[in-house]
Amino acid sequence: MEVTIDKNSGYCFGVEFAIKMAEDEMEHSEKLYCLGDIVHNDMEVKRLSAKGLEVIDREQLSQLSDCKVLIRAHGEPPETYKTAIENNIELIDASCPVVLKLQHRVKNAFDKMEREEGQIVIYGKKGHAEVIGLTGQTLEKAIVVMEDSDLEKIDFTRPVTLFSQTTKSTKGFYEISKKIEERIKASKGELTELDYNANDSICRQVSNREPQLQRFAKENDVILFVSGKKSSNGKALYQVCLNENSRSFFIENETELDLEWFSKDDKVGICGATSTPMWLMERVKEYLELHSEQVLTV
Repeated sequence: MEVTIDKNSGYCFGVEFAIKMAEDEMEHSEKLYCLGDIVHNDMEVKRLSAKGLEVIDREQLSQLSDCKVLIRAHGEPPETYKTAIENNIELIDASCPVVLKLQHRVKNAFDKMEREEGQIVIYGKKGHAEVIGLTGQTLEKAIVVMEDSDLEKIDFTRPVTLFSQTTKSTKGFYEISKKIEERIKASKGELTELDYNANDSICRQVSNREPQLQRFAKENDVILFVSGKKSSNGKALYQVCLNENSRSFFIENETELDLEWFSKDDKVGICGATSTPMWLMERVKEYLELHSEQVLTV
Protein backbone atom coordinates (compact mmCIF):
# COMPACT_ATOMS: atom_id res chain seq x y z
CA MET A 1 0.00 0.00 0.00
CA GLU A 2 1.28 3.43 -0.99
CA VAL A 3 0.27 6.31 1.33
CA THR A 4 0.83 9.94 0.32
CA ILE A 5 0.01 13.24 2.03
CA ASP A 6 -1.12 16.06 -0.28
CA LYS A 7 1.65 18.66 -0.13
CA ASN A 8 -0.86 21.46 -0.82
CA SER A 9 -3.07 20.60 2.17
CA GLY A 10 -2.77 21.96 5.67
CA TYR A 11 -2.98 25.43 7.15
CA CYS A 12 -3.53 28.46 5.00
CA PHE A 13 -1.26 31.45 5.73
CA GLY A 14 -3.82 33.16 8.00
CA VAL A 15 -4.34 30.19 10.32
CA GLU A 16 -0.61 29.38 10.46
CA PHE A 17 0.12 33.02 11.34
CA ALA A 18 -2.49 33.06 14.14
CA ILE A 19 -1.23 29.84 15.72
CA LYS A 20 2.37 31.06 15.64
CA MET A 21 1.33 34.33 17.30
CA ALA A 22 -0.50 32.37 20.01
CA GLU A 23 2.45 30.07 20.66
CA ASP A 24 4.94 32.96 20.72
CA GLU A 25 2.78 34.91 23.17
CA MET A 26 2.27 31.91 25.47
CA GLU A 27 6.02 31.50 25.84
CA HIS A 28 6.15 34.61 28.05
CA SER A 29 2.55 35.07 29.25
CA GLU A 30 0.92 33.25 32.14
CA LYS A 31 -2.52 33.46 30.55
CA LEU A 32 -3.78 34.06 27.05
CA TYR A 33 -7.43 34.08 26.07
CA CYS A 34 -8.67 33.41 22.54
CA LEU A 35 -11.96 34.82 21.29
CA GLY A 36 -13.51 31.67 19.81
CA ASP A 37 -11.70 28.51 18.66
CA ILE A 38 -8.43 29.59 17.06
CA VAL A 39 -9.06 27.05 14.30
CA HIS A 40 -11.99 24.76 13.49
CA ASN A 41 -10.12 21.65 14.52
CA ASP A 42 -10.72 20.17 17.97
CA MET A 43 -7.40 18.31 18.04
CA GLU A 44 -5.42 21.54 17.53
CA VAL A 45 -7.60 23.44 20.00
CA LYS A 46 -6.86 20.77 22.65
CA ARG A 47 -3.12 20.90 21.91
CA LEU A 48 -3.01 24.68 22.37
CA SER A 49 -5.28 24.50 25.42
CA ALA A 50 -2.69 22.26 27.08
CA LYS A 51 -0.16 25.07 26.49
CA GLY A 52 -2.39 27.65 28.21
CA LEU A 53 -4.70 29.05 25.54
CA GLU A 54 -8.21 29.48 26.97
CA VAL A 55 -11.13 29.87 24.55
CA ILE A 56 -13.80 32.42 25.46
CA ASP A 57 -16.92 33.79 23.76
CA ARG A 58 -18.03 37.41 23.30
CA GLU A 59 -20.12 37.45 26.46
CA GLN A 60 -17.11 36.33 28.49
CA LEU A 61 -14.96 38.98 26.78
CA SER A 62 -17.20 41.75 28.11
CA GLN A 63 -16.60 40.45 31.66
CA LEU A 64 -12.80 40.40 31.40
CA SER A 65 -10.35 43.23 32.09
CA ASP A 66 -6.61 43.83 32.38
CA CYS A 67 -5.64 40.76 30.37
CA LYS A 68 -4.50 39.62 26.92
CA VAL A 69 -6.90 38.29 24.28
CA LEU A 70 -5.99 36.83 20.91
CA ILE A 71 -8.09 37.69 17.88
CA ARG A 72 -7.97 34.73 15.51
CA ALA A 73 -7.54 34.79 11.73
CA HIS A 74 -11.29 35.20 11.05
CA GLY A 75 -11.22 38.83 12.19
CA GLU A 76 -13.62 40.68 14.48
CA PRO A 77 -16.28 43.42 14.23
CA PRO A 78 -15.59 46.96 15.51
CA GLU A 79 -17.56 46.21 18.69
CA THR A 80 -14.80 43.84 19.88
CA TYR A 81 -12.14 46.57 19.69
CA LYS A 82 -14.44 48.97 21.52
CA THR A 83 -14.94 46.45 24.35
CA ALA A 84 -11.18 45.92 24.59
CA ILE A 85 -10.53 49.65 25.01
CA GLU A 86 -13.27 50.01 27.65
CA ASN A 87 -12.01 46.99 29.66
CA ASN A 88 -8.27 47.66 29.31
CA ILE A 89 -7.75 44.44 27.35
CA GLU A 90 -4.60 44.05 25.28
CA LEU A 91 -5.53 42.51 21.94
CA ILE A 92 -3.07 40.22 20.19
CA ASP A 93 -4.49 40.75 16.71
CA ALA A 94 -3.89 37.75 14.45
CA SER A 95 -6.57 38.70 11.93
CA CYS A 96 -5.68 37.38 8.48
CA PRO A 97 -4.46 40.23 6.21
CA VAL A 98 -6.82 38.99 3.48
CA VAL A 99 -9.77 39.26 5.86
CA LEU A 100 -8.71 42.71 7.12
CA LYS A 101 -8.49 43.98 3.54
CA LEU A 102 -11.98 42.60 2.84
CA GLN A 103 -13.38 44.26 5.98
CA HIS A 104 -12.00 47.59 4.72
CA ARG A 105 -13.57 47.05 1.28
CA VAL A 106 -16.94 46.15 2.82
CA LYS A 107 -16.86 49.24 5.06
CA ASN A 108 -16.11 51.55 2.10
CA ALA A 109 -18.80 49.90 -0.04
CA PHE A 110 -21.30 50.16 2.81
CA ASP A 111 -20.69 53.90 3.20
CA LYS A 112 -21.31 54.30 -0.54
CA MET A 113 -24.44 52.13 -0.47
CA GLU A 114 -25.82 54.15 2.45
CA ARG A 115 -25.60 57.29 0.33
CA GLU A 116 -27.25 55.55 -2.61
CA GLU A 117 -29.89 53.65 -0.61
CA GLY A 118 -28.29 50.40 -1.73
CA GLN A 119 -27.57 47.06 -0.06
CA ILE A 120 -24.46 45.10 0.90
CA VAL A 121 -24.91 41.37 0.32
CA ILE A 122 -22.41 38.82 1.66
CA TYR A 123 -22.24 35.29 0.28
CA GLY A 124 -21.33 33.26 3.34
CA LYS A 125 -22.48 31.25 6.32
CA LYS A 126 -24.62 33.22 8.76
CA GLY A 127 -23.03 33.13 12.21
CA HIS A 128 -19.58 32.21 10.89
CA ALA A 129 -16.84 34.14 12.71
CA GLU A 130 -15.58 35.87 9.56
CA VAL A 131 -19.10 36.82 8.48
CA ILE A 132 -19.78 38.34 11.91
CA GLY A 133 -16.70 40.50 11.42
CA LEU A 134 -17.86 41.56 7.95
CA THR A 135 -21.44 42.39 8.91
CA GLY A 136 -20.02 44.40 11.80
CA GLN A 137 -18.56 46.80 9.21
CA THR A 138 -22.12 47.56 8.04
CA LEU A 139 -23.85 48.22 11.39
CA GLU A 140 -25.35 44.72 10.96
CA LYS A 141 -27.26 45.89 7.87
CA ALA A 142 -25.56 43.50 5.43
CA ILE A 143 -27.72 40.72 3.99
CA VAL A 144 -26.10 37.27 4.35
CA VAL A 145 -27.02 34.74 1.65
CA MET A 146 -26.01 31.16 0.97
CA GLU A 147 -29.11 29.36 -0.33
CA ASP A 148 -31.54 30.40 -3.07
CA SER A 149 -34.20 31.03 -0.42
CA ASP A 150 -31.95 33.70 1.15
CA LEU A 151 -32.28 35.83 -1.99
CA GLU A 152 -35.81 36.77 -0.89
CA LYS A 153 -34.19 39.15 1.63
CA ILE A 154 -32.83 41.35 -1.19
CA ASP A 155 -34.75 44.27 -2.72
CA PHE A 156 -33.82 43.87 -6.39
CA THR A 157 -35.09 47.33 -7.30
CA ARG A 158 -32.29 48.93 -5.25
CA PRO A 159 -28.50 48.93 -5.88
CA VAL A 160 -26.67 45.78 -4.75
CA THR A 161 -22.99 45.22 -3.95
CA LEU A 162 -22.00 41.59 -3.40
CA PHE A 163 -18.97 40.23 -1.53
CA SER A 164 -18.00 36.72 -0.46
CA GLN A 165 -16.69 35.15 2.72
CA THR A 166 -13.04 34.43 1.85
CA THR A 167 -13.32 30.66 2.35
CA LYS A 168 -16.42 29.97 0.27
CA SER A 169 -16.54 28.02 -2.99
CA THR A 170 -15.72 30.03 -6.12
CA LYS A 171 -18.29 28.04 -8.08
CA GLY A 172 -20.95 28.75 -5.45
CA PHE A 173 -20.15 32.47 -5.49
CA TYR A 174 -20.55 32.82 -9.24
CA GLU A 175 -23.74 30.77 -9.23
CA ILE A 176 -25.36 32.98 -6.58
CA SER A 177 -24.05 36.11 -8.31
CA LYS A 178 -25.68 35.06 -11.60
CA LYS A 179 -29.01 34.46 -9.84
CA ILE A 180 -28.88 37.91 -8.23
CA GLU A 181 -28.14 39.49 -11.61
CA GLU A 182 -31.06 37.62 -13.21
CA ARG A 183 -33.43 38.76 -10.44
CA ILE A 184 -32.33 42.38 -10.90
CA LYS A 185 -32.94 42.16 -14.65
CA ALA A 186 -36.36 40.60 -14.02
CA SER A 187 -37.35 43.42 -11.66
CA LYS A 188 -35.93 46.32 -13.73
CA GLY A 189 -36.13 45.03 -17.29
CA GLU A 190 -33.42 43.66 -19.59
CA LEU A 191 -32.59 47.03 -21.15
CA THR A 192 -32.11 48.90 -17.87
CA GLU A 193 -28.52 49.57 -16.78
CA LEU A 194 -27.82 47.32 -13.81
CA ASP A 195 -26.74 48.92 -10.54
CA TYR A 196 -24.98 45.76 -9.42
CA ASN A 197 -21.38 45.21 -8.35
CA ALA A 198 -20.16 41.65 -7.68
CA ASN A 199 -16.79 41.33 -5.90
CA ASP A 200 -15.08 37.95 -5.92
CA SER A 201 -13.37 38.29 -2.53
CA ILE A 202 -12.54 34.60 -2.11
CA CYS A 203 -8.98 33.93 -0.92
CA ARG A 204 -7.01 32.49 -3.83
CA GLN A 205 -4.90 30.36 -1.51
CA VAL A 206 -8.18 28.66 -0.57
CA SER A 207 -9.88 28.59 -3.98
CA ASN A 208 -6.77 27.19 -5.70
CA ARG A 209 -7.06 24.11 -3.53
CA GLU A 210 -10.17 22.95 -5.37
CA PRO A 211 -8.43 22.10 -8.68
CA GLN A 212 -5.42 20.76 -6.76
CA LEU A 213 -7.66 18.44 -4.75
CA GLN A 214 -9.52 17.34 -7.86
CA ARG A 215 -6.24 16.12 -9.34
CA PHE A 216 -5.13 14.53 -6.07
CA ALA A 217 -8.47 12.67 -5.68
CA LYS A 218 -8.16 11.26 -9.20
CA GLU A 219 -4.56 10.13 -8.68
CA ASN A 220 -5.42 7.95 -5.67
CA ASP A 221 -7.67 4.92 -5.14
CA VAL A 222 -8.75 6.01 -1.66
CA ILE A 223 -8.90 9.51 -0.18
CA LEU A 224 -8.75 10.19 3.55
CA PHE A 225 -9.93 13.75 4.11
CA VAL A 226 -8.87 14.90 7.59
CA SER A 227 -10.81 17.82 9.05
CA GLY A 228 -12.64 19.08 12.09
CA LYS A 229 -16.39 18.58 11.83
CA LYS A 230 -16.98 22.30 12.54
CA SER A 231 -14.99 23.43 9.50
CA SER A 232 -17.19 24.77 6.68
CA ASN A 233 -14.08 24.86 4.49
CA GLY A 234 -13.50 21.19 5.33
CA LYS A 235 -17.03 20.21 4.32
CA ALA A 236 -16.70 22.05 1.01
CA LEU A 237 -13.28 20.62 0.13
CA TYR A 238 -14.31 17.09 1.12
CA GLN A 239 -17.19 17.38 -1.35
CA VAL A 240 -14.65 18.28 -4.06
CA CYS A 241 -12.83 15.02 -3.32
CA LEU A 242 -16.03 12.97 -3.18
CA ASN A 243 -17.17 14.33 -6.54
CA GLU A 244 -13.96 12.99 -8.11
CA ASN A 245 -13.51 9.81 -6.07
CA SER A 246 -16.38 7.86 -4.49
CA ARG A 247 -13.91 6.17 -2.13
CA SER A 248 -13.33 9.39 -0.22
CA PHE A 249 -13.78 9.30 3.56
CA PHE A 250 -14.12 12.21 6.00
CA ILE A 251 -12.31 11.60 9.30
CA GLU A 252 -11.43 13.82 12.24
CA ASN A 253 -8.43 11.73 13.32
CA GLU A 254 -6.83 8.30 12.99
CA THR A 255 -9.25 6.65 15.45
CA GLU A 256 -12.03 6.94 12.86
CA LEU A 257 -10.18 4.85 10.26
CA ASP A 258 -11.85 1.62 9.13
CA LEU A 259 -9.40 -0.88 7.64
CA GLU A 260 -12.18 -2.36 5.54
CA TRP A 261 -12.01 0.75 3.35
CA PHE A 262 -8.69 -0.44 1.89
CA SER A 263 -7.18 -3.26 -0.14
CA LYS A 264 -3.49 -4.17 -0.27
CA ASP A 265 -2.76 -2.58 -3.66
CA ASP A 266 -4.48 0.74 -3.00
CA LYS A 267 -2.84 4.11 -3.48
CA VAL A 268 -4.10 6.11 -0.50
CA GLY A 269 -4.07 9.91 -0.49
CA ILE A 270 -4.36 11.93 2.72
CA CYS A 271 -5.46 15.57 2.50
CA GLY A 272 -7.30 18.14 4.60
CA ALA A 273 -8.86 21.55 5.06
CA THR A 274 -7.15 24.90 5.55
CA SER A 275 -7.76 24.31 9.27
CA THR A 276 -6.10 20.85 9.35
CA PRO A 277 -2.62 20.74 10.92
CA MET A 278 0.06 18.81 9.05
CA TRP A 279 0.99 16.92 12.22
CA LEU A 280 -2.52 15.42 12.30
CA MET A 281 -2.34 14.21 8.68
CA GLU A 282 1.09 12.72 9.45
CA ARG A 283 -0.39 10.91 12.45
CA VAL A 284 -3.11 9.40 10.22
CA LYS A 285 -0.41 8.27 7.75
CA GLU A 286 1.69 6.68 10.50
CA TYR A 287 -1.32 4.87 11.93
CA LEU A 288 -2.35 3.48 8.55
CA GLU A 289 1.19 2.32 7.73
CA LEU A 290 1.49 0.71 11.16
CA HIS A 291 -1.71 -1.28 10.58
CA SER A 292 -1.22 -1.96 6.86
CA GLU A 293 -0.43 -5.62 7.52
CA GLN A 294 -3.97 -6.05 8.82
CA VAL A 295 -5.33 -4.66 5.56
CA LEU A 296 -3.75 -7.55 3.71
CA THR A 297 -5.94 -10.01 5.59
CA VAL A 298 -9.18 -8.07 5.15
